[in-house]
Amino acid sequence: MAKPRVLAIVLAGGEGKRLMPLTEERAKPAVPFGGIYRLVDFALSNIVNSGYLRVVVLTQYKSHSLDRHISKTWRMSTLLGNYVAPVPAQQRMGKNWYLGSADAIYQSLNLLDDEKPDIVVICGADNIYRMDFSQMVAQHIDSGFPMTVAGIRQPRALANQFGIIQASKDNPLKIAEFLEKPAEAEGLPDSPDEVLASMGNYVVNADALREAVTADSEEDTAHDMGGNIVPDFVAQGQAGLYDFTFNEVPGSTDRDRNYWRDVGTLDAFYESHQDLISVTPVFNLYNDRWPVFTGYTGLPPAKFVYGHRERLGHALDSIISPGVIISGGEVLGSVISPHVRVNSWSSVRESVVFDNVNIGRNATVVRSILDKNVIVEEGAHVGVDQEYDRARGFTVTEGGITVVPKGWRVTR
Repeated sequence: MAKPRVLAIVLAGGEGKRLMPLTEERAKPAVPFGGIYRLVDFALSNIVNSGYLRVVVLTQYKSHSLDRHISKTWRMSTLLGNYVAPVPAQQRMGKNWYLGSADAIYQSLNLLDDEKPDIVVICGADNIYRMDFSQMVAQHIDSGFPMTVAGIRQPRALANQFGIIQASKDNPLKIAEFLEKPAEAEGLPDSPDEVLASMGNYVVNADALREAVTADSEEDTAHDMGGNIVPDFVAQGQAGLYDFTFNEVPGSTDRDRNYWRDVGTLDAFYESHQDLISVTPVFNLYNDRWPVFTGYTGLPPAKFVYGHRERLGHALDSIISPGVIISGGEVLGSVISPHVRVNSWSSVRESVVFDNVNIGRNATVVRSILDKNVIVEEGAHVGVDQEYDRARGFTVTEGGITVVPKGWRVTR
């Protein structure tokens, strides 16, 4: 059999309301993550590491920084006809913007006309994980199903937070039922306390995808891949199941194998950063056999200055990005993005700090997320007094994380 022609589609038009204020001025997939990355880099890295080098990224909401990042960073070999191309909503099928993920694909069917793929790999742009999609594609081809849905094992108690996949008792690679956030769900035969939740990753035969989204466009639905298209394939007995548990990524360890995190809330976003910085990370950024690609180049190394006992520039249990200067301050249990300055006698603890933040002398930042270009004035504090943080207009999450919007000045 000839090698199939594969097109990858990344759905990156989401607004990300639950990540406000981080998404107030940018699309969710453009939110910085892990110091030097953007959320979209994880999906794109998985795709290209899997060997699929023709990729379109469907964008819509406040997409300028996302489009710029993709255009500047994700450059492929034009000689071989490879590309990663951001594609904004264009109203090709009428005067509506994208009404849902299925409608985004329907309005972009011209991309299938241009590329003429046999198979389409579809994924979101806002989860943190490593996955070899070629293994899912291989199973998809072998199964004969026109659609395959990837499932991630989750605690049964969390079933009401996900779309739940139930496999056929006769064929464990076939989906018998798809339940959207059920109050109760049956556990897995080999793990009764777990269920399979949809990852939002799909492999679909191109002709079947075209037919499905076209038919959906004529119906009064939410025009959503997970909510409408998948259940239709399941109802027809035409949906296969891929269990992410069995995906083997080169360089993975027992500690970080099968890691997957939905960072759709501020607390989940914060907690996933904490997963990066332990001695043995829950998610290992240092796996050079399956790298996460991004666009930071040409920055100077991080610098730590002043070594006096009472004025020691140092960091511990932290990720420190290029271009950072820790000048007589301390950083503990935190992720610091490029071009941040931490000045003398200041302390940053258990926090996530985006690019170009300046933390003044004698300032304190605790359990906080600081967006780009924030200035913390001398002697000011963030995350110490939550009521005061709220009074100043900062967001404080249910988990007690203070979030300072982009460009704000934090005063005493």
